[in-house]
Amino acid sequence: MRAHRAYACGAFLGYLGDLLLGDPRRGHPVALFGDAAAAAERALWQDRRSAGVAHTALCVSGAVATAAVLSRATRGVHRSAGSVLFAAAVTWTVLGGTGLCREAQAVAAALDAGDVAGARRLLPHLCGRDPDALDADGIARAVVESVAENTSDAVVGALVWGAIAGVPGMAAFRAVNTLDAMVGHRS
Repeated sequence: MRAHRAYACGAFLGYLGDLLLGDPRRGHPVALFGDAAAAAERALWQDRRSAGVAHTALCVSGAVATAAVLSRATRGVHRSAGSVLFAAAVTWTVLGGTGLCREAQAVAAALDAGDVAGARRLLPHLCGRDPDALDADGIARAVVESVAENTSDAVVGALVWGAIAGVPGMAAFRAVNTLDAMVGHRS
């Protein structure tokens, strides 16, 4: 099976995996990447732009290199099933649409039940806004805006980069996106 067909089949299976299973509760590979990136940040941190560039380059290139080596190892005529399964696993790992939808539905359920305080407690799972400053309509708007923005990050962007550059493209996108949430968003 040609590499692009294997990727397409794997991406479809990974998308189905996200729809059916959502994110694992423990040991999520993106969370593990985040832990490694945080450790690298602690080791490399200096109040200089070059240190930030080095941190980003190390983290992103590490994710891309790992994905590329494993992608290459699963290619070939006799390994097409492995290539499909690897692409499926990576796709399922980098997508977060089902988790995003679950969080939004939880806030919506609280709002539907008239539990504005409960919706305020749940809102930080979706966005960084101060929920105490929002009424029910403001919370609803924040959920809609967050779902719209995060769908781009959690689903569309990963699939586009996968279509452009295969599994390494998805890994690069998720690595950059994760670092943006961890480091870029803070400052």
